[in-house]
Amino acid sequence: MYRSRIVIVGAGFAGFHAARTLARKAGAETEIVLVNPTDYSLYLPLLPEVSAGVLDPRRIAVPLTASLRGVRVVLGTVDHVDVPAGRVRYRDPEDVHRELDYDRLVLAVGGVNKILPIPGVVEHSHGFRGIPEAVYLRDHVTRQIELAAEAESAAERAARCTFVVVGAGYTGTEVAATGQLLTRSLTRRHPRLRDQPVRWLLLDLAPRVLPELSARLSASAERVLRRRGVEVRTGASVQEATRDGVLLTDGEFVPTRTIVWGAGVRPDPLASALGLETVRGRILVDENLAVPGHPEIFACGDAAAVPDLTRDGELCAMTAQHAERQGRAVARNVAASLGYGKPRPYKHHDLGLVVDLGGMQAAAQPLGVPLTGFPAKVVTRGYHLMAMPANRIRTAVDWFLDAVLRRQSVQFGLVRSPAVPLDSADPELPARIPAADRPASP
Repeated sequence: MYRSRIVIVGAGFAGFHAARTLARKAGAETEIVLVNPTDYSLYLPLLPEVSAGVLDPRRIAVPLTASLRGVRVVLGTVDHVDVPAGRVRYRDPEDVHRELDYDRLVLAVGGVNKILPIPGVVEHSHGFRGIPEAVYLRDHVTRQIELAAEAESAAERAARCTFVVVGAGYTGTEVAATGQLLTRSLTRRHPRLRDQPVRWLLLDLAPRVLPELSARLSASAERVLRRRGVEVRTGASVQEATRDGVLLTDGEFVPTRTIVWGAGVRPDPLASALGLETVRGRILVDENLAVPGHPEIFACGDAAAVPDLTRDGELCAMTAQHAERQGRAVARNVAASLGYGKPRPYKHHDLGLVVDLGGMQAAAQPLGVPLTGFPAKVVTRGYHLMAMPANRIRTAVDWFLDAVLRRQSVQFGLVRSPAVPLDSADPELPARIPAADRPASP
């Protein structure tokens, strides 16, 4: 008996929830195949807590085979879709090219680092989109503090104790907030650094941090950062990055060995390479998340230009909240296209935003209600525990242990700088440096 095959590309928020919902809604005559480079789905909002040593990396890695019963998981990176033939081509982990035919295709390829044409950024900074980058940053920050404690010159010590984060959105703000607490814990264990200032700079050309939040919550988050000593520089960014530091747009040169790039996300380049109509790099879809002219192809998440039915003429924002709900919606509509149920347009009202600022601090806006401090922290962690598809108990235990025990400070050096280049997911950059030629930051 012939089985219709649904191929889902990508296991981020959108792809994971599309696969999980389809496994319940599609009949036994349907085969669901999920193609993803890793065997886990990443719970991205808690990535800063991995880099700060609060959470074990496995806590935010949701195992696909264990979580998606009835779904065939294929390890691979999709590099081409033959739309007329209904075929997906991918590279498996051993770099062998393979193909999959499909009756329905769901494109949920997500986003990659948004890189601006600033000299030296690609060569000397690192992004923050996955576990390798988070593990690298944790080790790198720990290593810089340890090397600073043994540095012979004051200039070298100061440079190693200076950390620059570019981008004051969710990612950059949380990295700076949690990273500052990590370095404060690390320096306490080095008597030679007792009087050494540790600088964290958070840069953004925007007029305020966290512009997605209300002005009141944005100001509250900035006060928390400034009280901890984070230097918030709005209206300023990087003009040039070098091995020795960064030249800011206001003319100041900041010596540093650490540049974290969190200046936004753009759709995965695969979305623009398929020959389908796009809007600012995102695949154009209708209100049912189907690609116009191709009823067998659907798209959702960061790589899809989904009309926002709650705001006339606008597109849905590239957020985890939208991606998760679009994944469920696209599953219903794909199943409906095969005769299981009826299609429904995607319409979602924003339920609010949460930002973890480390320690007992957070900023949250659930259902439009502004919260700060400990109440916001409770809401933020409660939201994450509800939203996580797995590992809830282990995550809660890690949080409890971090609150009552001293944070561990070892660094393993398993992920080195050449393994996490900023442009690793962006083949359209004009100047790419071979991994062997990249400076291996200590």
